[in-house]
Amino acid sequence: MADEYGPIFSIRLGLRTALVVSSSEVAKECYTTKDKALATRPRSLAVKLMGYDHAMFAFERHGPYWRDVRRLAMVELLSNRQHEMLKHVRDSEVKFFIQELYGQWVDNGGSPVLVDMKKKFEHLVANLVMRTVAGKRCGNGESRWCQALGDFMNLMGQFMVSDAVPFLGWLDTVRGYTAKMKGTARQLDQVIGRWVEEHRQKRLSGSINEAEQDFIHAMLSVIDDAQFSAHDHDHDTIIKATCLGPYPLDYWASLVLDPSSKTRYDSRLYT
Repeated sequence: MADEYGPIFSIRLGLRTALVVSSSEVAKECYTTKDKALATRPRSLAVKLMGYDHAMFAFERHGPYWRDVRRLAMVELLSNRQHEMLKHVRDSEVKFFIQELYGQWVDNGGSPVLVDMKKKFEHLVANLVMRTVAGKRCGNGESRWCQALGDFMNLMGQFMVSDAVPFLGWLDTVRGYTAKMKGTARQLDQVIGRWVEEHRQKRLSGSINEAEQDFIHAMLSVIDDAQFSAHDHDHDTIIKATCLGPYPLDYWASLVLDPSSKTRYDSRLYT
């Protein structure tokens, strides 16, 4: 289509208009001189039901809330200081990962053993993200979270009729997606809400140290700032929505493992 219509053209997706860019020069302009004009994403059913009614800043419209929470994520959560503070998390998880593989080899009598590395790496990344965000591990009674997170990511990638043709939204209900999203949202909210309350109680009791300064602790330390009180979402909702982030595993994991990639991933917040 680019050969016929050029490096930039629009198409209709239901009732929405989408911009298609196939030129690196035009794409660069979109993310530099025209970034504000293209920073807003259309509303979607998945983000409404599972993203705390668009409190997830990567899916929120460009404005004061988007700027404040984005600044919180980039300055407080993904700073070099925070990255160094949580270095022990990455070290310990990688060490545990290698020990687990070695243990399987030993259990097999020192002979080659078949290992599903895809699942192993998924588990490693999930634990890295969970410990960095909330100080938890998937294997320590948090299997409910891991299952709900998998459902969340799957549902976020599904096509919803209402996103393209809003007045046909009843089809999403008939297909069962609306109920699944609401159920997943309840599960995630219960788990993250418990984490936030546990962190708040630790802070009140003064029983935390620098090594435990995960993302939730970092957010609790700054979220009471007056700038966040001016928004429609309450503080706990902002924290929980930011914990979920945009596509949690690939986004947070990339930034957790390599904070220098936050500039590269910044562009995803506009697309």
